[in-house]
Amino acid sequence: MTSTPRMHPRRRTVLLAGAALLATHRVMAQDKWPSRPITYVVPFTPGGSTDVIGRVIAQKLGDALGQPVIVDNKPGAAGAVGAGFVAKAKPDGYTLFGGTISTHAINASLYKNLPYDPVKDFEPISLVAFLPNVLIVDPNLGVNSVAELIALLKKDPSKRNFASSGAGTSTHLAGEMLADMIGVKLTHIPYKGTPPAMLDVSSGQVTFMFDQLTAALPLVQGGKLKLLAVTSARRMALAPQLPTMQEAGVKGFEMASWQAVYAPKGLPAPIAQRLSGEIARILQMPDVKDKFTNQLGMEVVAGSPAQLAALMQTEIPRWGELVKKSGATAN
Repeated sequence: MTSTPRMHPRRRTVLLAGAALLATHRVMAQDKWPSRPITYVVPFTPGGSTDVIGRVIAQKLGDALGQPVIVDNKPGAAGAVGAGFVAKAKPDGYTLFGGTISTHAINASLYKNLPYDPVKDFEPISLVAFLPNVLIVDPNLGVNSVAELIALLKKDPSKRNFASSGAGTSTHLAGEMLADMIGVKLTHIPYKGTPPAMLDVSSGQVTFMFDQLTAALPLVQGGKLKLLAVTSARRMALAPQLPTMQEAGVKGFEMASWQAVYAPKGLPAPIAQRLSGEIARILQMPDVKDKFTNQLGMEVVAGSPAQLAALMQTEIPRWGELVKKSGATAN
């Protein structure tokens, strides 16, 4: 019978000391977070609302944490490209994500093979803001109201199309919602971002689109686009003369997009709490509130991780029903 070799007491002491030292280093590394730049992934092209929000938060967050927060635009597939990238990133606090109603609600039912799970692959950090879309047309289209646009769509098959900033975005689903409510089959024309879509609407190549007011304002002020209505339940402070879709005659039409911040699933709780607290503080800064509210037309909310998670539980099935009903697809 052979006996099991016994470890020398001195060697055992060295190993235990090494393990304790390694654990200490890990704790210290977490305590010192962040010790290098943080990447904030925006899943859309520069210039849109998600990009603007990301850049404001990144700058303020960098000041608060003492490390640069660098915005990295990874557009494509209604935010699915950027979201898929972040879902695979290490949950170490060095990768953040600017999520939206598209990436974390609509895409779940719109894409058959989504490269991420909006619930299982992400850690909710903070809800940021709600923002409505506006209905936009070419001034030369010859319509001055939602009712006149609907009449044109019903009368002229050649006009039955609408643009969006990408398949699966709230701008896409707003068009599908209108088509469903007025009983007219419309052709969806997705673009890679808002600017090229608006240019084609302003030139008359596409009949209409829904998008954020602030993105349309320069072309509206230049006389190249016309606003017909807002998709929220209440009128916007930035354009009080603009009726809601319901006031314009489309009963039950209500839609508000939302913006939020996420991290890869498994982010240590202390880091998640620090980020959530800092972002809540940033969103209450007078200059940030002024920019988001009075310049971008957003309703700043600064919701907690739990509130963001609860919102997703409501929004994912809600948009899933609309996608199924409309037959919308990103493929």
